[in-house]
This record gives sequence, structure tokens and C-alpha cells, in this order.
Amino acid sequence: MSAVELAASIRSAERSARSVTEEHLETINECEDQLHAFNLIMIDEALEAADAVDNRVAAGDDPGPLAGVPVAIKDNICTRGIPTTCGSRILEGWRPPYNATVVERLADAGAVLIGKTNMDEFAMGSSTENSAFGPTRNPLAPDRVPGGSSGGSAAAVAAGFAPVALGSDTGGSIRQPAALCGVVGVKPTYGLVSRYGLIAFASSLDQIGPFATTVADAALMLEVIGGHDPMDSTSIPAEAPSLLSVLDEGVDDLVVGVIEELSGEGLDGIDADVQARVAAAAEALSAAGATVERTSVPSTVYGLSDYYVIAPAEASSNLARYDGVRYGLRVDATSTPEMNTATRTAGFGDEVKRRIMLGTYALSAGYYDAYYLKAQKARTLIAADLSRAYERFDLLICPTAPTTAFPIGEKIADPMLMYLNDVCTIPSNLAGHPAISVPFGHGENGLPVGVQVLGPAMAEAAMFRAAAVLEMAASGGS
Repeated sequence: MSAVELAASIRSAERSARSVTEEHLETINECEDQLHAFNLIMIDEALEAADAVDNRVAAGDDPGPLAGVPVAIKDNICTRGIPTTCGSRILEGWRPPYNATVVERLADAGAVLIGKTNMDEFAMGSSTENSAFGPTRNPLAPDRVPGGSSGGSAAAVAAGFAPVALGSDTGGSIRQPAALCGVVGVKPTYGLVSRYGLIAFASSLDQIGPFATTVADAALMLEVIGGHDPMDSTSIPAEAPSLLSVLDEGVDDLVVGVIEELSGEGLDGIDADVQARVAAAAEALSAAGATVERTSVPSTVYGLSDYYVIAPAEASSNLARYDGVRYGLRVDATSTPEMNTATRTAGFGDEVKRRIMLGTYALSAGYYDAYYLKAQKARTLIAADLSRAYERFDLLICPTAPTTAFPIGEKIADPMLMYLNDVCTIPSNLAGHPAISVPFGHGENGLPVGVQVLGPAMAEAAMFRAAAVLEMAASGGS
């Protein structure tokens, strides 16, 4: 059952939240050893929360729109008193003294938190192979990656461990694993969802968003977690959008552009079967009444190189707090500088160290103007080009990932090859715009392909309308 259906059945007392939670915990128990989607399974906490929902239903109260629905949470989102590790040894066992805003909103909506999901360390990666606690495997092909960095959340939803999950998206870390695991993944407009309690990788890019098996479930999740939060200085002062109510409105009035630079012909490395699915998605939108045309957004080709200056630069600043003094791992040494070095050497993995060094270099004296300042100018250019495209188009589409899920170990030794997985998703992060990945058929190897729908800031309603049409077309409906 979908999250929407589960919540309705629990609120009507047709089913109990406890029985639903127990069913999902049993599924986890059967398959988790093979997949490693979780760093922590919250058995006692989940059953207690489920019982509380059932008690409210019995008392005649409405527990909320997510009543009794199991939700998996990425392990970089703070949960009070529950270990939150970011997939890193440097935070192993750390228990936050507060909840992230999204966790509070899920609880207020009646959701049942069922576990903390595995991830690339500090959200740095595209395959969930960089976790200090071992890789996650794709439920559809366990010899392949689930994508990353939110691979644990994507795998949890794809495997049926939870109907919905939360991840974080800095350069595609929700949408790319959603595509590889065949589920829906959403990166909201920057500031639409509070980042309070999200452990930072790159603060100007990070955004929390949902995974789901259906577009409607993703819409419900975004309605619950979205909206202004005074605890986040970057939070947009607006209410959460109404999305479930627009899913049946269709796309008759929408003009949709297919981005040439990201649709295959203008970009090396995108598989032919992925290109074919994007073309089929464009045809489906056209058949549903949208006006669909090809368009050029020239500066998107600079997104990848731009991102890998800006994101490491912000990471080098954000991760400076992990020094062995205040929290997390501490490796003793004879002096404070030696202790700092020993702690970071033991606590951080290779990919995190690589990005810290890249970012520190880009911010250093003599290189700031040549790299970081130029990257910020390129970011402005990318945002301006996208805004110019949105003067003509309501939405844009392109692939989510250039390939289907690749074998574990295939790209881990080649950082540049790994970074190319985010080439289609990064522009939306740099611009702060929303985007959604929708499963749309399969590649030649039988693995799912995701098509990405992009919109301007706060265009979630139109974006979800198009996503619903694509979902219907992919299922063979009309």
C-alpha cells in the first residue's frame, strides 16, 4: 500500500499502526543483511510511536496526514537521543540533543520513524560506497549500487522497508539514487524545507526532500515537511505548497522544454537507452496536451566543474568543526594540533579528505579569485540561463542520471568518472530550483531509468502535475 493509502486505513481504524510497523520491521529483518540500507533500525522507538498513533485513533483524535506510516530518515538528519553518524567514524555514536525540524514535522503528522539510513560519508558520493559502515546494495540488482549519497533511503523505499523516506540533495543525492532504484525523488526549492538539524555538507546547496514509490506519496511528504521555519535563516517565509490537490490537473496549459545540453546529443556519456526514455517522456507529455520543444541552456555544461569548486569549498569550512574537542571521535595526542590531525586522519574517509583538500585549496590565498570567485560567477550564469529558459518554458526535462545502476566497485577508484553521475542534477542545486525524478521505463539491462522534471523556484505544483502525467504514462495508463 502507498503511504496515502496506509495513512487513510490507519486513521479509519481499518488497520493498526502497530501491525503496519511490525510488517515493515519483518521485511527489514528478512532482507537488511543483504542490502544494508540502514545504519540503525529503531525497533523500540518505532513500536512506541505506532502505539501512540493507535491510542489517538482509539480516542477519536486525528493523528495526522501520515498517521502510522513508517518513514526512513537519512543518517545526516538529527534525531534527539538517537545516533546520527553521517556515515562517518568521526561521528560514530554521537546522539544529537535536538530533533531536526523535518523530524518534528513528521512526528506531528503521525509518522513512525523506523530507522536511520546509510549514506556516503557526509553526503559526499554518488554510490553509497563511501560510507564508513560499508556500502548499500541496490534492491533491484544487489551486485549494483543504489546511487548516492542518499542510497540507503532510496534502497529502503525500493525494498519495501518503508513507503517513504527522507534524504538530502546537494548535487543530486536524492534524484540520482531515486533514478537508479526506480522510485520517485524530489529536491525542493532551496529554502522551502528547513535545513535546521541537517548536518551540513555545502550549506548553499543542501536541501532535504522525500523518496516515495508514487508521486502522490512524494507530494504528501513535501506538504508535511515544507513551509517556513524561523530556526533556519534561509527558510522561505511561505506556507508549504498544496500538491496533492493538483495532481489530476494535467499538463494542457504547460510548455515544456527538453534541455539539449543534458539530453544526450549535446553531452557525452549518456547511454542511448537513457536518451530514448527521455524522448519517450517528452512524447508522453506532448500526448497529454503539453507543448514540448527542444531548447538550449548553454551554461549547464559548466555545472559539474562549477559544483566541484563550490561544494568542496563550503565543505572545508563546515567540516572544520570536527576537531576532536567538542563532540564525536577524539584521538589523543601530545598537543592540540596533533590531536586535531590524528582525529581527522582516523575519523574521515578518503573521499571526505579529498574534498576538504580541494575546497581548502580553492579558498586559499592566491587561488580564491582564480577558482572560488570564478566558480561563483559561473553559478550566477547558470542560474541566469535557467531563468531565461523559464521565461519561455514552464518546465524543463532531461535525464536524471546518465546511466542505469552500475556495478559495485566499477567507479570507486576513479573520482572523475564517479562525479559524472551528477552532471544532469547539479544545475538545479546551483540555481536553487526544484526538480523531481520519476521512474520512466527501463534500460536495455532491465534496470530503471529516471526522467527529471525541472522548474523555476516555487514551481513545485506544476512540476508535480507533469510528474503525475509521466507516472501514469509509465504505468501504461492514459
